[in-house]
Amino acid sequence: MREIVHVQAGQCGNQIGSKFWEVISDEHGIQPDGIYAGDSDLQKERLDVYYTEAAKGKYVPRAVLVDLEPGTMDSIRASPYGAIFRPDNFVFGQSGAGNNWAKGHYTEGAELVDQVLDVVRKEAEGCDCLQGFQLTHSLGGGTGSGMGTLLISKIREEYPDRIMSSFSVVPSPKVSDTVVEPYNATLSVHQLVENTDETFCIDNEALYDICFRTLKLTSPSYGDLNHLVSMTMSGVTTCLRFPGQLNADLRKLAVNMVPFPRLHFFMPGFAPLGAKGASAYNALSVAELTQQMFDSKNMMTACDPRHGRYLTVAAMFRGRMSMREVDDQMSQVQSKNSSYFVDWIPTNVKTAVCDIPPRGLKMSATFIGNSTAIQEIFKRISEQFGAMFRRKAFLHWYTGEGMDEMEFTEAESNMNDLVSEYQQYQEATAEDDGEFEGEETENLEE
Repeated sequence: MREIVHVQAGQCGNQIGSKFWEVISDEHGIQPDGIYAGDSDLQKERLDVYYTEAAKGKYVPRAVLVDLEPGTMDSIRASPYGAIFRPDNFVFGQSGAGNNWAKGHYTEGAELVDQVLDVVRKEAEGCDCLQGFQLTHSLGGGTGSGMGTLLISKIREEYPDRIMSSFSVVPSPKVSDTVVEPYNATLSVHQLVENTDETFCIDNEALYDICFRTLKLTSPSYGDLNHLVSMTMSGVTTCLRFPGQLNADLRKLAVNMVPFPRLHFFMPGFAPLGAKGASAYNALSVAELTQQMFDSKNMMTACDPRHGRYLTVAAMFRGRMSMREVDDQMSQVQSKNSSYFVDWIPTNVKTAVCDIPPRGLKMSATFIGNSTAIQEIFKRISEQFGAMFRRKAFLHWYTGEGMDEMEFTEAESNMNDLVSEYQQYQEATAEDDGEFEGEETENLEE
C-alpha cells in the first residue's frame, strides 16, 4: 500500500482539510465514528492509503492537525466528523500567530514544531510503504504560511526521498482578509519553490467566481468554497484510493507534470460544475467533461490559461467510460488548441481513469494544469509586496520576531525569478536549441 500522511496547518488549512476528510470518508463508506458501513468491497480495498485501521472495523484518518491557537481545533471537534480524528494528533499552541509569518516560522511555530514532528513521525512509522505527505494551508496568514513552510522543510529534511505536495490557498487581491498577505505569501512562495514537489494553487477569488457564475450561488459561504476545494483534492487523490484502468500516484504525477524543478505550481480544476437544478439539462459525456475541464471558468486559480501556455496537463477521469473515447477527446483538445500547449514537449497531457465516480455523479473529471499563466498570481503578489516593502510598512512586526530585511529582499527576488522563468518557457519554441542550457554552461566554465 502507498500511504500518505496528511497535515493541515492554520485555520484555513484545517477547514479545507476537515472538509476533505468528510468527502473521502463519505466516498469510502466510513461513518463519522470511523466505522466502515459501505456497500462495496472496492471502498475498502485501498483504505490504508489515508486511514489506519485501529480496532476491528474502525478506521482513523492518518491526519495531523496543527494550529497555534485552540479555536479552530475546537470547532473541528464539534463538527460532525470531529470524533473520527485521533485525539493525540491535534497539536496546538495557545498564542496564535496573529497573521505574522515570522511568528509561525521562527518564534511561536518553532516552539511547537518538534511536537508536530513527533506525531508525523509516529504516523509515518506506522506505514508499510510511505508515499509522501500532503499539507493543506493558506499562504496569507501566519500559521499556515509560516509554520506550514517550516513543517515542509523539516519533513523534507527527514524524508528527502518522499513526495511532498501542498494544497496552498494563494491570496488574491479581491478577497483579502489581511493587510500583510503579500508579505506572508512572498515569504512562503520562497520556501515552496525550494521544498515541495507539487503545489496545487487554489485561490478564493476563483472559487467565488465559480460559485457566482457557474453554481449560481448568490452569497457563497466559506463552506461552499471549501467544498469545491475538497472535490478537487478528492479527485487528485482518487487513483490512489480506488482501483482503476490507469493509475496515477503522487510520484507519477510529479514526474509527468514538472519539467523543471522550480516550476511545480499547478492550477486545479473540476468538472462537471453546474447550478443545482441544471444538471438535468446537460448530457454528461466524456466530450462534455473534457470541454468543461479546459474552460477557464472551471479553474480554481484566478489566472486565465489563455494568457499563457500549458507546459503539462494531467486529467483524472472518474466513472465508467471508454478509454478510447477519453484518449480521442484529449488528443482533440490538444490539436485544436495547439497554440496553448508548448510545442517542445510532444505529448504533454497525462490521463488517468478510475472506475468509481464521486457520490451523486455518473462521471467527473479533475484537471491539473502546469501553465505559464500562473505567473500572473506571483506578479500580483509581487506588486503588492513591492508597494509596501519600499516604504517598509508593517516590517517591524517581522523584524521584531528576529527576521532580517535581507530575507524579504531574497524572497522577493526569488519570486520574481520564478515569474521570469515561467515567462521564458512560455516564449520558447521547439526551434531555439540550447538557449536555456547556455546560462548553466557559462557558470561551469568559470
